[in-house]
Amino acid sequence: MRRLVALVSLVALPACLGAWQDTDPRATVRALVDAGKLDEAIAAARTAGPDLASVLGETLVLRGRLAAADSALRDAVARQAPGWRSAAVALAELAERRGDHDDATRRARALTSAYEQSASGWSSTDRVAAGRAYLLQTRGNAGAVRSALAAFDAAYAADPNNFDARLRAGELFLDKYNWPDAKTSFEEVLRKAPDNARALLGLSRVASFSGDGPATPLLRKSLEKNPSLVPAHLALARLHLSAEAYDSATMAVRAALAVDSSSIGAWSLLGAIAWLQRDQNQFVQVREAVKRLNPRPAEFYAELAEAAVGHRRYADGITLAREALTLDSTSLRALGLLGNNELRTGQIEQGRARIERAFAIDPFNLWHKNTLDLLDQLKTFTTIETPRFRIIAPPEESGLLAAYLVPLLDEAYDSLAARYHYKPQGPIRIELYKAHADFSVRTMGIAGLGALGVSFGNLLAMDSPSARPRGEFNWGSTAWHELAHAFTLGSSDHRVPRWLSEGLSVLEERRARVGWGAGPTAEFIAAYGSGRLRPVSQLNDGFVRPRYAGEVQLSYYEASLVAEMIEREMGPKAIVDMLAAYKDGLTSPAVFARVLKLTPAQLDAKFDAWVKARFASPLRAITATDSGKVLGGEFVQAMRSGAEYLSRKQADSARAALERAEALFPDYAGANAPAQYLAGLAMERGDLKEALAQITRVTTRYETAWDANVMELQLREKLGDTLGTRPVLERLLWISPYDVELHGKLAELATRAADHKTALRERRAIVALNPPDPIDARYQLARALAASGDVASARRELLAVLEQAPSFEKGQALLLELRAAQVKSTP
Repeated sequence: MRRLVALVSLVALPACLGAWQDTDPRATVRALVDAGKLDEAIAAARTAGPDLASVLGETLVLRGRLAAADSALRDAVARQAPGWRSAAVALAELAERRGDHDDATRRARALTSAYEQSASGWSSTDRVAAGRAYLLQTRGNAGAVRSALAAFDAAYAADPNNFDARLRAGELFLDKYNWPDAKTSFEEVLRKAPDNARALLGLSRVASFSGDGPATPLLRKSLEKNPSLVPAHLALARLHLSAEAYDSATMAVRAALAVDSSSIGAWSLLGAIAWLQRDQNQFVQVREAVKRLNPRPAEFYAELAEAAVGHRRYADGITLAREALTLDSTSLRALGLLGNNELRTGQIEQGRARIERAFAIDPFNLWHKNTLDLLDQLKTFTTIETPRFRIIAPPEESGLLAAYLVPLLDEAYDSLAARYHYKPQGPIRIELYKAHADFSVRTMGIAGLGALGVSFGNLLAMDSPSARPRGEFNWGSTAWHELAHAFTLGSSDHRVPRWLSEGLSVLEERRARVGWGAGPTAEFIAAYGSGRLRPVSQLNDGFVRPRYAGEVQLSYYEASLVAEMIEREMGPKAIVDMLAAYKDGLTSPAVFARVLKLTPAQLDAKFDAWVKARFASPLRAITATDSGKVLGGEFVQAMRSGAEYLSRKQADSARAALERAEALFPDYAGANAPAQYLAGLAMERGDLKEALAQITRVTTRYETAWDANVMELQLREKLGDTLGTRPVLERLLWISPYDVELHGKLAELATRAADHKTALRERRAIVALNPPDPIDARYQLARALAASGDVASARRELLAVLEQAPSFEKGQALLLELRAAQVKSTP
């Protein structure tokens, strides 16, 4: 009967409750708990009598009635009532919750010792209790983690309808950052019980962790099925908090506390909200409430540290994590937070030491393992120091990448410092990774991050151009984007909201070079026109709580338009003043009021009108279904017609359709833009000038357009446009810098124009690429050095060349020429 009950729909609960009470009161209580009816569950457990003391005690714990829970649990253990082993481990968990680690460990060891002596006689529920007891002994005991998982697996094998066993295994996997196995566990439960709230919560956590789909709908469904599930309320609060929606976060925490007023996790989140809002009175009240529950609340400060880091306040995160460690020096959460954030702020040795200590305590933590492996690899990287930057890159790429990055970053630094009236303190550390998985680990501890770069303020990490297929990203604009964060974060004391910092970085990309930065796409126009993008006042949600695939990327471009509108309508000083206001601790509504003289609603309306005026034609010409998956409208129809005519070889009709599409959306230059096809049609009919005019619409708007830039280069060479080829070569090399021939062409053009700086960069890049003829490459570098006036360096380069190839005649001749010139110039 128990197995049948577990599969009954909770919607039918009231109708069948009487039958359950007659046959299995324990199942009745559990069903009420699963439905979030805790008070009814407590009443049912009391009515059923002393045999349900263990279930009663655990339900009272969920309700936050700890004194009554303690009494019921002790009674169950003393009488060895049914489920008494669950009561025993619940008492150990309560001791741990109070901060009495010794008592918790003593109780847990008593259980696991008994389990190890005679596990065969233990029920499925008892085996879950053993697993819970092992989890209380995991500090510095790797075997306890394995034993806990084995106990949960054994419990599930003994009773495949004991969903608690499978759920606890999934939660353990998630705690160790093993989301694929966690997902499998939760999905297995949902196949049998589609409304299981804990499994839905688990999948929501998996989605947040892995980026595999939106997490919020699963979380809300979890709360719909069990309104008393405190961890779900707290997960929702954290999502609100990450979006800086403090009122919504507070409501979610209050809902958790209404269920369990003893939840240290809930009180800690409430303290984090107060700390972020600088509400000192509220913060002190919350801290004292936590101390009454646990006199040494390390988890309270760890929660504060995590909230600080989530708001990009990395230095504060370090301070708060250290405070947590003063209360509990073995807190894995605090050690991990401290170590990872020391690494993020460039304190590599200190951070490594913390992570090593955390890993020694828990060798199953995937984040810590991956980070330590990466730090071992990082030791082999080459470091290039300049007065402003410290570039760390794989040795085989460091020379090439630094040759390009150093002048670009210096240019960016000067531009950004002038615009934001701020200069970061100390050298900025930039790490480049040949493997995207390594960059991902550096950022979030696991492989799979979709971003190209990340900024922690004065530490930037990004993919090297070799980490991605050619044409997938522009490493120059990525570097400029991440450096811009160092200025907007620094000038606001890391208080600028995510949407504005990201929007400014994308805007800075567009200012840096022609064609860099995101531009409008049909997907953006369709999403905006159908109301699927957030208003400015809720734009943070588009980054941290996406509702559909692609919303994050669309939010980047939208945020850049907001920043652009503010600058155009109110002047560049408005942005600087906004950053200063955030530094003063003001919320976004207060910043809008002080600087922009607008309420959030007024700013939303102003931006909406600005976008609709700027993109009036494409907004009329592009529509989308409610789901946004199917695009329609006149532009889409024109593009489809053009493609159909092309497939039929009807060039004139295709051209007319594509020109119509281009007129409807002239700014669009992404993949499969009308201009790309029109350029090809012009090439076919031999109209090179028209082809060039069309293809430049793509290359000057689409930063990763490798094939389009190659076409433009070929067209300019055919037309004899030597001057026009230089910017094309530059664009190609910022997409992928590994083509020796392209560097050679640019070096020759720069030499003819007496642009010695560019010529030197290109010759150094060729040498760094280990070309087929390295002797000639170094000889050409020596010539460029001599032409720039650096005769001493040119001679050193030539001597190195002749040491490798003593009979190299061109090198000998140039060396003699330099000596003669030196003698002639000597007084």
